[in-house]
Amino acid sequence: MARLCEGRVAVVTGAGRGIGAAYAKMLAEHGAKVVVNDLGGDRAGGGADLTPAQQVVEDIKAAGGEAVANGADVSDWDQSKAMIDQAVSEFGKIDVLVNNAGILRDRMLVNMTEDEWDAVIKVHLKGTFAPSHHAAAHWRALVKEGQAVDARIINTSSVSGIYGNPGQTNYGAAKSGIASFSIIAARELRRYGITVNAIAPIAYTRLTDDLREYSEDDKAQRAPDRVAPIVTWLASEESKDISGRVFEAGGGLLAVAESWHRGPTHDHEQDPTKLGPIVQEMMSKARKNAGMDGQDLD
Repeated sequence: MARLCEGRVAVVTGAGRGIGAAYAKMLAEHGAKVVVNDLGGDRAGGGADLTPAQQVVEDIKAAGGEAVANGADVSDWDQSKAMIDQAVSEFGKIDVLVNNAGILRDRMLVNMTEDEWDAVIKVHLKGTFAPSHHAAAHWRALVKEGQAVDARIINTSSVSGIYGNPGQTNYGAAKSGIASFSIIAARELRRYGITVNAIAPIAYTRLTDDLREYSEDDKAQRAPDRVAPIVTWLASEESKDISGRVFEAGGGLLAVAESWHRGPTHDHEQDPTKLGPIVQEMMSKARKNAGMDGQDLD
């Protein structure tokens, strides 16, 4: 089997379990040296335990790969920098950053607490921004020194964010923000040889276990290792021309999620009393928002 990531060095956050662990293992299988990051908290973000990350490292080593564990809180500025620095000190460089760490604190909007909002936004959004900032700054410095860079940032969005799922205003807002972050960062970082893309996984993990009933067939279709191939390909040198895109992956599907586009338009009208029929006409022509399946809502 051809190894897509031979000699590349990857940092994968939230890689102690589920999708992140599948990413780390497949990247290693394809020749990458991996920093396996996981704070080791519960699904709501409480606690810390390096054991899950260390177990993934042991699994990678047992299969003949190279990996080290990291227990950084990716939403912490200094710990995120130390994580990027660890990749460089352990393996001599970093080529790929996969931002995957996340938590859930689902609640309907009227019942959601400030802490439930803040915690989810911090882990997902700041936990994407901080590692990305430090990795991008490292790569930019190499470019300014005259070195060639062929680097990747792969973020984790969600169908809950790009399409919208009731009960997840905090999680959905964070994941939608990550999709936009990826598009904007891709435009900013292209000049340095850095691509930025995002994945919206469709997977059965401990975060999704109690969101609905899953049949055994559903669980098999949504196995985390079914999301890993597109991440492995995006981490490789083959993907250098793909940037600023969001891919849905898993559940028997691979798709490109297309971003916002301007719909029906009308000439400006200053008088609000005349807007009723104008808006109604535009709405009759506008495409409906997508449901969780990515298709128009009925």
